[in-house]
Amino acid sequence: MLSRTASQLFWMSRYLERAENLVRMLDVTHSLSLLPQSRGAMTELAAPLAVTGTLESFTQSQSSLDPEHLFNFMALDLSNPASVLSCLKGARENAHAVRGQITAEMWEAINSTWLEARSFPKRGIPSVSSFFDWVKERSHLFRGATYGTLQRNDAYNFIRLGTFIERADNTARLLDVKSQLIEPAVESLVPVDVPVESAPDFYAWSALLRSLSAFEAYHAVYRESLDGRRVTELLILRPDIPRSLRACCDEIVAILPHIEAKPGAQDAGREVKRLAGQLALRLEYGAVDEILDAGVHRWLTQFLEESAQLANAIREAYLEAN
Repeated sequence: MLSRTASQLFWMSRYLERAENLVRMLDVTHSLSLLPQSRGAMTELAAPLAVTGTLESFTQSQSSLDPEHLFNFMALDLSNPASVLSCLKGARENAHAVRGQITAEMWEAINSTWLEARSFPKRGIPSVSSFFDWVKERSHLFRGATYGTLQRNDAYNFIRLGTFIERADNTARLLDVKSQLIEPAVESLVPVDVPVESAPDFYAWSALLRSLSAFEAYHAVYRESLDGRRVTELLILRPDIPRSLRACCDEIVAILPHIEAKPGAQDAGREVKRLAGQLALRLEYGAVDEILDAGVHRWLTQFLEESAQLANAIREAYLEAN
């Protein structure tokens, strides 16, 4: 497969995964903004901007930080490259470039998604919640079409690789930002046998889990009240939670042996497998107490640095033309 084609497939899936992750984050932010007397409401509203690195551009283009301005900027503003619509546009453009590598069902799912999405700024949306649900449904539709119709070849592997690279990055960023907003601070978490006492803490941890589709899984695993230590363990170290860091890294390690490095880049291909293996092993044999002792923010910052290093190695080994 040509490096350019591999890159377009990789970024097509990353953009679509990013759009879904954005609406999950915005959905949680919107829900928490509706709570009466919510603590740190302005800081909570700024969380999506902090995660996406768009706080400065938002302050330059918007008069005030409120739920309406935040939604318009992060969801519908095509001048913002990190918005949901910009991600859907990027996914569709990459899909169009590799039309011959994907199935008719995949193309129809992503093309119809963009055709409908681009009309939202003019005709409006019924509600923000309906928009969030729509984006998630369209992402699920494309993922289902991919899994159900695409041959298990290089195209499939690059699509899956892009999905899990993006998902791991988002989970780490979201957990990092949210954990610093939620009281008590993660660096001084209460012991595991002490329940969460305040309603704001409960709703904040609950919102974080819901944003990553892990709320039901948490109660199935722990069957106890929400606790920062357990949430951290669930979203970082559990292999059976689809959006946990360990699950994402395990998937990446499983995909890489099925992809050959481009000619002349075999050493780069081995480096990709080494970096991915290191990340996966650290998560497989890690312990939540070690993460808490090191500090969740510091641990996640290191993970994001290593994840970025892995993504750069993937680009050099597979996605750049010689």
